[in-house]
Amino acid sequence: MMTIYWQHHTCLLTGATGGIGKEIAKALAARGVTLLLTGRSQEKLAELHNILPGKHILLCADLNEPAGMEKVVEAARRHQVSMLINNAGCNVTGEFHHMHPATLSTLMNTNLALPMQLTLRLLDQFLTLKQAVIVNVGSTFGSIGYPCNSVYCATKFGLRGWTESLQREYAHSPLQIYYLAPRATQTSINSDAMVNMNKALGNQMDAPQVVADALISQLQNNSARRFIGFPEKLFARINGAFPGLVDNALIKQLPTIKRYLATH
Repeated sequence: MMTIYWQHHTCLLTGATGGIGKEIAKALAARGVTLLLTGRSQEKLAELHNILPGKHILLCADLNEPAGMEKVVEAARRHQVSMLINNAGCNVTGEFHHMHPATLSTLMNTNLALPMQLTLRLLDQFLTLKQAVIVNVGSTFGSIGYPCNSVYCATKFGLRGWTESLQREYAHSPLQIYYLAPRATQTSINSDAMVNMNKALGNQMDAPQVVADALISQLQNNSARRFIGFPEKLFARINGAFPGLVDNALIKQLPTIKRYLATH
């Protein structure tokens, strides 16, 4: 089992000022990890830095912009980052035929292309290290195609498949690659409509700290894949083996799903 030497790591954390990002930052900083915190708001980054123990680097940048990507990559190389947590993400719910093409591109880029690009740009650096870590934060919806979330599901299915491929490709290297799949979480990525739908269907939503704690446990136990929440992780396994059963269950819920999400 790999031992994580937390204090030896400098971690690039994307989406640091979001609900999950903040809790991950606090959990890592408490263990002595030096953080390179990225986000699009300097004010929010400063607020986060003020509550963290230790000294960390703040980097206000939009990874969707080429200049922002270059800024982050250059900083990651300069500070000899050895851990990358691809946490930034976004979602827009609604029926697919109402999806604006620009929104589709933003979701695909933010949730899938950017983690791939950032990892690619840092891979040579990571492969020279004695211990390097990449965590891709996915979703239960990376295993279950959920109505009115089709583009988000596509990005998270892609993220899961890409992560799995890398895990096998670099199995004989010092690079450790992990996939973490939260279920619905109490963050701003979930619209009010999504929150209300989950309440109507009796779906549980976790506090962001639950996700951060799961990430720490995953790294400590060297678990390549971690799915959070029951019955969601069981549902994901059933969907992989017997998708027809999940078809029937979700189709029964479809009127409720569409009532809350179809126009959002």
